[in-house]
Amino acid sequence: MSGVLYGVGLGPGDPELVTIKAARLIAEADVIAYHSARHGRSIARSVAEPYLREGQLEEALVYPVTTETTDHPGGYDGAIAEFYELSAKRLAEHLDAGRSVVVLCEGDPFFYGSYMYMHERLADRYEAHVVPGVTSVSGAAAQLGLPLVQKEEVLTVLPGTLPGPQLAMKLAEADAAAVLKLGRTFTTVRDALAEAGKLDDAWYVERATWGSQRIERLAEVDPSSVPYFSLALLPSPAYAARVGSPAAVPAAESAPAGEVVVVGLGPAGPDWLTPEASAALAAADHLVGYGPYLARVPQRAGQQRHSTGNRVEAERAVEALELALSGASVAVVSSGDPGVFAMASAVLEQAEAPRFASVPVRVLPGVTAAQAAAARVGAPLGHDYCVLSLSDRLKPWEVIERRLDAVGAADLVLAIYNPASRSRTTQLASAVSVLLRHRPADTPVVLARDVGGAEESVRVVTLGTLDPSEVDMRCLLIVGSSRTRIAGNGAVWTPRHY
Repeated sequence: MSGVLYGVGLGPGDPELVTIKAARLIAEADVIAYHSARHGRSIARSVAEPYLREGQLEEALVYPVTTETTDHPGGYDGAIAEFYELSAKRLAEHLDAGRSVVVLCEGDPFFYGSYMYMHERLADRYEAHVVPGVTSVSGAAAQLGLPLVQKEEVLTVLPGTLPGPQLAMKLAEADAAAVLKLGRTFTTVRDALAEAGKLDDAWYVERATWGSQRIERLAEVDPSSVPYFSLALLPSPAYAARVGSPAAVPAAESAPAGEVVVVGLGPAGPDWLTPEASAALAAADHLVGYGPYLARVPQRAGQQRHSTGNRVEAERAVEALELALSGASVAVVSSGDPGVFAMASAVLEQAEAPRFASVPVRVLPGVTAAQAAAARVGAPLGHDYCVLSLSDRLKPWEVIERRLDAVGAADLVLAIYNPASRSRTTQLASAVSVLLRHRPADTPVVLARDVGGAEESVRVVTLGTLDPSEVDMRCLLIVGSSRTRIAGNGAVWTPRHY
């Protein structure tokens, strides 16, 4: 016999607003499926987590795109259609094997829900049931504390993706209205409300019923702060005329803000981790970081991991702060020391936003790559030294070259981070040329790769013989000063006296 398919609505975000039936089906299901963006995190799964049980199979249905930018031959529509077809085939395999499948869906499955695309592809072949959920519109109205509609009023629900003139026309004709899918459409929606003469009556509700929800007059909202999970609401005009629209809405119940701890893991492995950092990692409710770094942290029961790519530092920081805003303890991991070309500055930069004012941020140090490489050969950093990144992704090469010239003229030992990558193949050779203006060709250079890791390699070469083709992003270089010496036993050190 084939398994049964369930589309289960989870409500607007508060796990306590999941219905009894939804909770029962989630706990009983053989397979739990949920959608997510490429980062792999699923809001639906996080809402359903209290009702999951051990031993269930999970199917993460990862969207190939989250914006309309794609190189798929069929464009955005083609990419999404192909994704739904492949996702339906994955679920069909479980159903054919007799397994029950629950597809999680925020809000209500048939109210702008992602489940409906699975339903239309599978419901004609398998037994399928839909469990409704509290919609985001209902959740927002409840948190706002204002009725949506009454008596003969008509509620109009609109997607923010409509063209501005069309949106303005429909809003002008509406009694009460909800506009969903804000995010990048917010400015268009705000302008449409203004054109319809209803901007002063509109409310902005972000992440309704979550611990980190936000409610404001829509006219006062900064467009750059608006996420996708938000909506615009025009409550009942008859109620407002009779009672008056409040000047402010009482704050919703929410958990006190937790904290973000930015943790340095050291260069590699548990031997490089400080006891302070280890304790912070064990105590955290959530771990956030670049995937390979998270993999170095032992798994703890009940702890959630949020893995991201290497070039999304700002997004990673915002996610950590938002988790802490809901009351969670969050650890953001960095290789080496988080304050050295790593996540500490990225988190502190995002923490300056007013909405994160209540979130404390702590930084826990770690052994740096420069310290680890230096210790392998002796003490090349024994006197004054400089640390410099050759990456020109966040600063122009002209600035880097000026600093290299200044370091060379000052006769400082130089630790070079990010010396080369697949896309940056010329910078190191240019850096060597600059340094050779000030230093002899026989200046010692420590070429350290993957210190502490399985592929560790540490060699001592000279500035004149350094081959840039042997250097990649996993390497760190230490260029000696005029005083740096190589001892008879091969140790490299810089005297503390001049």
